[in-house]
Amino acid sequence: MAPALVAREVAKRYGETEALRGVSLEVGRGELVGLLGPNGAGKSTLTKVACGLVRPSSGTAEVDGHPAGSEPARAALGYLAELFRFPGWMTADELLSLHQRLSGSQGERAERRELLELVGLAEATQTRVEAMSKGMQQRLGIAQALVGAPRVLLLDEPTSALDPVGRRIVRELLGGLRERGVSVLLNSHLLSEVELVCDRVTIIDGGRVVAEGRPDELERPRGVEVETDGGTRVYEGAGRDDVPAIVAELVASGQRVYGARVLASTLEEVYLEAVGGRTG
Repeated sequence: MAPALVAREVAKRYGETEALRGVSLEVGRGELVGLLGPNGAGKSTLTKVACGLVRPSSGTAEVDGHPAGSEPARAALGYLAELFRFPGWMTADELLSLHQRLSGSQGERAERRELLELVGLAEATQTRVEAMSKGMQQRLGIAQALVGAPRVLLLDEPTSALDPVGRRIVRELLGGLRERGVSVLLNSHLLSEVELVCDRVTIIDGGRVVAEGRPDELERPRGVEVETDGGTRVYEGAGRDDVPAIVAELVASGQRVYGARVLASTLEEVYLEAVGGRTG
């Protein structure tokens, strides 16, 4: 079965500026992939190429086995832009109703009610957008992206305006979508969120992929820390398999060992190393 989303050597130039320089990426069926990178790395451009909003200068992108931007690809896709704007006078129900008509969804009121419940806005059906907090609008945007039960979901910074409760709601929602077989490409600056929910991570910088893999694959061992009655010692370069020998040696030398743990680089450390320490 073809991947839910695939980009092959995608490049995009705006005059003299190269936003993307041959990026390749895949999102499998029911897979949640995090897209990381500093501002200007090309994340939003790649997302827009997948949506069909931007045409690549070279390379190809497909959604659900169809060329990005084609009618079948658009029908399979849900999208939440980073900087979205909804009419302030519309209620949550009216907004979802509009997007149902735009997408051709036949879900009617039952779908709208289910989506608002899904994002924690069941009590906001008749609340106008202009009366909502930024976090509520963000969750309404996610509900909008889910109209018509898309098989592929593109989310550009969906948790940037959410408080911890809102982020937890979105994490639980993404987990539920994975169980339903929905594929998600999550563009985010929040590394902790990506690490918690994503199956794989792709890091891009300067329009190129600089690292990719499962979060646990990207983390690297940094040594073993052992707590003894003589203090804490770090054995740099040691790994999990070295722990028994280290402990045995310390015990044989007459020291009491109270604990040992393997130190590993965090996703944040891997990210900063991959992009040269730049965050903005």
